[in-house]
Parts: sequence; C-alpha cells; structure tokens
Amino acid sequence: MAADSAANVVDTQVNSSTGKISLYEGSTQYKSWRYSPEQLEHIRTSLNVAAVAAIRNTFEADESGSSSNVLFLDAGEEQLLVKLYITKIPQLCGHFRFPEEVEATAISYLKRFYLKNTVMDWHPKNVMLTTLFLATKTTNNPISLESYTSNIPKTSSSDVLDLEFLVSQSLNFELAVWHAHRALWGIWLDLQSLPDVTEDLRPQNVYDIAIKHVRASRFTDAELLYTPAQIALASLALASPLLAQRWADSKAPPGSTQPLSETMEPTLGVIKYIITQMGHPPDVEAVREVDRRLKLCKNPEKVPGSKAYLARQAEEQRRAEEKRHKKAEDVRRAITESNPFGNELNDDEKATQLAELDDDDD
Repeated sequence: MAADSAANVVDTQVNSSTGKISLYEGSTQYKSWRYSPEQLEHIRTSLNVAAVAAIRNTFEADESGSSSNVLFLDAGEEQLLVKLYITKIPQLCGHFRFPEEVEATAISYLKRFYLKNTVMDWHPKNVMLTTLFLATKTTNNPISLESYTSNIPKTSSSDVLDLEFLVSQSLNFELAVWHAHRALWGIWLDLQSLPDVTEDLRPQNVYDIAIKHVRASRFTDAELLYTPAQIALASLALASPLLAQRWADSKAPPGSTQPLSETMEPTLGVIKYIITQMGHPPDVEAVREVDRRLKLCKNPEKVPGSKAYLARQAEEQRRAEEKRHKKAEDVRRAITESNPFGNELNDDEKATQLAELDDDDD
C-alpha cells in the first residue's frame, strides 16, 4: 500500500495503552477500497480484457466475423469517460445545492463502481445519476426521486431506479465513505491550538486554497491510493508548506529522532504531483471520440431491443420460470409426502426424550 509506514502516525494511530485501532482502520474503506497503483491497473485491465472477450463472443454468436472491425475501448479510454462524468457531479450538486458531503460521496461511489464493472456494459451517465441519488440518501440529505429526475433533462425515474440495486451491490453495500475535506477541516482546527502557529500564519485564504486542492484530488485516483488525512495534508502543503510542516511535526510520536514532516515528504510529494498534474477535467474532444466508439462496441446484451438483449431476457425468464416450478414442486412434495402431525419417534428417540424428562425432574 502506498507509503503506509510513513503515514500511519497521522490517521491510523494505535493507542499503545489500550491496543485499540482507530475508527478509520476499522472502516470498510480501509479494508476494502485501498489499492496500490499496480493493483488498480491490474483490476481495470482485467475487467477490460474480460469485457472485450465477452462482447466479442456475443457479436460472433449473432453473426460470424461481425467483431473483426470493431475497435474496442481499452482500460485507459474507459477511465477517460468515467472521469468526464466525475466532473459532472460537482455541476449537478451546485444545481441542487447539495452539500459537499454528497458530492464527495457520489464521486467515490462512481469510482468504486467501475472497479467492478466496465463502461462497455454500463454507460457512466446513468450510473453517475444513480450514485448521486444514492449519495443523497446515505449522507442524510434526501430528495424525492421526482424532484431529482424532473430537474435533469432527458432523465426518467427508471434511469435511476433500474441501476440503484446494481450500484449498491457493486459497492458491496459498503456505503460509508471517509473524505479528505473532513480531514482537512480537522487539521485546520488543530492548527488553531498549536502554540507556534499564530493567527497571522494561518489566514483564511490558506484553507480556501487547500480545499480547492482537495476538490481537485477527486478527479484523480488519490482516494483509492492514499488515506483522507494524507490527501488533506498534501493539499495543505500545496497551500502553505509551513503550516503542513508544523502540523505534521506536532503529531510525531514521543521519542522520534526525525521530524514527521521529513518522514512523510516522499508520500506527500507523490500526492501533490497527482493533484496538480491530474486533478483537472479531461479533454472534451478526446472523450467525445471515446463515447462515439463506445456506441459501436457496447455490450449488445445491455442494449434494449437488440437480438442479444432479447435472447438474454428470454433466458432469464426461462430460468426464473424453472425456479418457480421447482419451488412449487418442492412445496407440493413436502405436503403430500410428510405427516402434518410429525413423524413417529423411533425407540432410540423415545428413550432419549424420556431421559431428558427425568433429568429435568431432578
């Protein structure tokens, strides 16, 4: 994991006297949604390769040779399209006046969804709308489905509801998210209590600049690689290296021979690079080209009205019907073959129950 040894003292401290782990270490985010860069690349590449193979087979089953001229998306192009729709979430949140917690949570959901699925199966537009609607509920900022969809052009209730269970399932129903903007606020409050940080050293514009860097980090993979506190501290370091240094050094464990700011510098340097170099919207023309090609290589089983879609629906209905028949047959057999008053006890069972009654009397 990315530089855990250098950052554990910041946000995953263990109380040496009680042995208790921090709340963050006990979270599903810490256990399930943190990766190394190599792991992320492997997950996305594997998903892409599997999707291309499955879609190619579907094309070939419908018409032999039909997939030979199809230019499928690669994993990088898929991420480019997902990134575009990540940048749409802040715009929608501004339109609805949703708080920052909703925006950050929806973005996290969208990123996590595409660690289990590909854009060739599920287009990011409706997935993005679904993750945002889900985030309003999980962060306790609910809005009615009608009010939500009626304010988004060309969107129906089914566009959101049809995917809500799939999205939740893809998230493993792990809906709590720890965010860097909350960590940054905690650091900012901490700075106010440090004796060597006067009010002149921490003007409000430093926090304003730092929170902009936190927001930019949402357009990157930072939250999948690093902890919220690491991202928050890197964002503060971009706004004020001095404040970041003094806060980090104040968290050094007793007896440390090296300032914590020096220990963490390699990690923070990588995060700062990610934020400044990748924390911006993608090129719109490049994304348009990807989206145009997606129309030609989308999984036909997910396109309503296509032969593959209708065949899949028919197969699912057949399986559901078989399941219903089997269940009905099991119920019928249970009724006709079993004694409604229970089976008669054999001699051994009678002896066991009598012994138990004798024990109770004692």
